[in-house]
Amino acid sequence: MNSFIKFADTLSSSMGKAFSWCIVILMGGTCYEVVMAYVFNAPTLWNFDFSLQMYGAIFMMAGAYTLATEAHVRGDVIYRLFPTKVQGWIDLVLYFVFFFPGVIALGFYGYEYAAKAWMIKETSWNSPAQIQIYMAKSLIPLAGTLLTIQGVSEVFRSIICIRTGHWPERQAGAEETEKILMRKSKENEKIDVI
Repeated sequence: MNSFIKFADTLSSSMGKAFSWCIVILMGGTCYEVVMAYVFNAPTLWNFDFSLQMYGAIFMMAGAYTLATEAHVRGDVIYRLFPTKVQGWIDLVLYFVFFFPGVIALGFYGYEYAAKAWMIKETSWNSPAQIQIYMAKSLIPLAGTLLTIQGVSEVFRSIICIRTGHWPERQAGAEETEKILMRKSKENEKIDVI
């Protein structure tokens, strides 16, 4: 189980970091559009669709990374008060009841949706540029597949937690400033006690 968890975390982190570069591309496209529109008075027809596709790629492909790094918004007001093994059971049940039906449907029906888009070489209907969007729709089943793999990893984490009473360590990702400050505060408290 630990080797699969490591594989899934590495895959999710790699894909998330790779697609994070879409933000740079998105920023470049936006800067280009601003210069073209306001400096040269020649706005583009394609940039709106381009920006939409880049944002969609970031959003879809960041899901597994966000799950792997525990960065999803979570209302854990009561959950965090439970013993660790109870948390493991809650997560295990909820993954099967809510998570897997949704992400498996995303992968399965997303594949059909993307396949139809590829067959007709679908273009955007809401823009005069008629930009091709069938390639971007391929990200839908890919996101479903990555989320399913990461979900299996999270189930394995829950099982390990139920057995041992401790959550397995996660790979370090982008960490919130609040978490960094809390960790440093706890480290300083330990030093003061010694």
